[in-house]
Amino acid sequence: MSSRHVLRVPYQARSIASRRINGAMLQSQAKSTIAAPRVNKTCPVVPFGAWKSQQLSSTSTRKDLSGHQFSTAAEAPKEGGLANCKLAFIGTGKMAQAIIGGIVRNGVQKTSNISVYDINEDMVRDCAKRFPGVRSAATLFEACKDADMVVLAVKPQNVQDMLNALKEEAAAHGGIPKTTVLISIIAGVPLVAFQSFAEVDYVVRAMPNTPVTVEQGCTVWCCTPGFPDQTKAQVSELFGAIGDEICMSDERFLDMATAISGSGPAYVFLTMEAMIDAGVHMGFPRHIAERLVINTLLGTCLYAIQSGEHVSKLRNDITSPGGTTASAIYNLERGGFRTTVSDAVWAAYRRSLELGGQDSNVGPGRPQRPLPSFWQKELQDDTG
Repeated sequence: MSSRHVLRVPYQARSIASRRINGAMLQSQAKSTIAAPRVNKTCPVVPFGAWKSQQLSSTSTRKDLSGHQFSTAAEAPKEGGLANCKLAFIGTGKMAQAIIGGIVRNGVQKTSNISVYDINEDMVRDCAKRFPGVRSAATLFEACKDADMVVLAVKPQNVQDMLNALKEEAAAHGGIPKTTVLISIIAGVPLVAFQSFAEVDYVVRAMPNTPVTVEQGCTVWCCTPGFPDQTKAQVSELFGAIGDEICMSDERFLDMATAISGSGPAYVFLTMEAMIDAGVHMGFPRHIAERLVINTLLGTCLYAIQSGEHVSKLRNDITSPGGTTASAIYNLERGGFRTTVSDAVWAAYRRSLELGGQDSNVGPGRPQRPLPSFWQKELQDDTG
C-alpha cells in the first residue's frame, strides 16, 4: 500500500493589487522522489484550502508537517452564500472536476445541489463516481433548468455546437430563466456570445489555470453590467474555493490573463523541464534533478510572496559580482530570455483575441496604436 505525505507551506498573507494569498498546502505521493521542504513553524499559517486525496478515508484525520490536524472529509456547507444555489456543469473535464472538488471539500457547496452534463457519458459517470451525490443529467436543458448558476466548461472548438444545442433545447422547453447566471471558463469567447445565444441577463467570463486542481490556482473573471452584488459575492466564493480570484471591471483583461496566468503554468513547466534536463546532462540522476528544480521553484515563489520585495531586487540579492549566478544571467540575457518570454506571452494574448474573433494585430512589432484608456489609468496607478 502506498503511503503519502502532506505538506503545508506557510507564509504571510500579502496584498498584491488588492488581492490576498493566504497559505498553501501541497501533497506528493510516496512514489514521487520529491522530498518535502522544511517548514518554518514560526511563520503564521492562514489555511487557504487543503488538497485532500480522494483515496484517503472520508472519516480519517491526518497531520501535516507543521503539526496541524485536518480531516479528509468534506466540510459541511456553510449557510448562505453559494450554499443556497444550485449549480450545473456543462462539461466534466479536469477543470470542471477541479472546481467541483474545491467547492465540495471546502464546504462551499454540497454534491446534491450539483448537476453535470457531458456529451461523453463516460466522463459523466467518472464525475458522478468521484463525487457521490452529484446528479447526472441526460440533456443540456435537464442540467440547466433548475440551476441558479451554470458553469460552461467545454473546449473552445465545441462552444458553438454547445450553445446552439442549448438554445434549441431551451426554446423547446420554454427557455432558461433570465436570472440564471452563466459562468464561462472557455478561453477566448466574449460575454456577448453567451448573452445572444442563451438570452440571460447575467454572464461571467473567467480564466482559471491548472493549479486550481490543488486549490492554488488564480482565476481572473469579469461579468456583464448590472450584476447584483450578492451574486458577485457568490461567484467570488466559487472561485475562492480553488485559489486566488480577481474580478476585473473590463473584459479586455481576460485575454491578457489568459496569456499570463492561464497559459503561464506551461511556461513554468517548460522552464522546469529545461533545468531538469540540464541537471541530468551534468550528471545528476533524473529523480535528484527533479527534486532540486521543483523545490527550488517552490521555495523561490514562497520567498517572493513572503518578502514583499520587487523580484528584481531579490534577483540582485543572489547575484554576486563575478559569481556563478552572474555568469548564468549573462548567458540568459545574451540568448534573449526576457524577449523570448515576452514574445510568448504576446503570442498567447493574440491567439486568445483570435479565438474571440477580435483583432489580434497588437503587441511589439505591430502597427503602433494609442494605448487604451484603461491601460493608461493602470499605468498611472502603478507609477503613483
